[in-house]
Amino acid sequence: MKSELELVRWLRGQGRGIGDDCAVLPSPGRGEELLVTTDFLIEDVHFLSSHPAQQVGHRALARGLSDIAAMGGQPRWCLVSLALAEWVRDAWVKRFYEGLLGLAGRHKTALAGGDLSRSNRVTVDIVVLGTAPRGEALRRSGAKTGDAIYVSGVLGGCPALPEPRVSLGRSLRGRASACMDLSDGLSIDLHRLCAESGVAAAIDRPLPVAHGASLDDALNAGEDYELLFTSSRRIGGRRGLPVTRIGTVVRGEPGAMTLFGEPLRPGGWDHFRKT
Repeated sequence: MKSELELVRWLRGQGRGIGDDCAVLPSPGRGEELLVTTDFLIEDVHFLSSHPAQQVGHRALARGLSDIAAMGGQPRWCLVSLALAEWVRDAWVKRFYEGLLGLAGRHKTALAGGDLSRSNRVTVDIVVLGTAPRGEALRRSGAKTGDAIYVSGVLGGCPALPEPRVSLGRSLRGRASACMDLSDGLSIDLHRLCAESGVAAAIDRPLPVAHGASLDDALNAGEDYELLFTSSRRIGGRRGLPVTRIGTVVRGEPGAMTLFGEPLRPGGWDHFRKT
């Protein structure tokens, strides 16, 4: 099996517009575009059967909402397909939806459908649809040499109940040159953003490391669901959410990175990496 990056590169040749956190499609609404994202949450890959069902439901939707946030969009609807293992009972399903719908309600996202099935392990397929003003969706491909590199929140903590940065994402429209969410780890996600933009990155400032986490966690642990973005402007935090400048976009081989002057290889999470 190819690496995840190689497989995505191949898939881009089979479709249109593949490479950002969401697909951007024409919308029937005047002056808007439709943002569509889909994601899996799989037992023994992304969570364990011992994890609270409400937490699993919350995380399932948070993954999709974070993609909408990374595009500067407003989430509108979600569809949830749920394949249930033999160990699952009705109470677990109800708590799963309590966690999912609680987060959906806070972000005004309506449950619009889905599917139910059986499987040898619990598998969640989440689809989230949102909107953004036409031509204003944030992309990974706009970073320019000299732009500052920012991250929101703290890194490496892998919160049990991540909070999608939807409000921050909307505020970055017209201000950020490139943006994506941090789901697989800063090192691999910054590499992806720079590769899409045809630039390199120099991390030359301290990272905002979560309490109890290490620098390696902040670079490679993933599951933070913060926003990584670039801008030629000075960007500050909002509503108690810190935003930290960590480096600068520089000329160089697309996707290349340095950490305080030393080469940094993309680590983080790759579903198909051989161990």
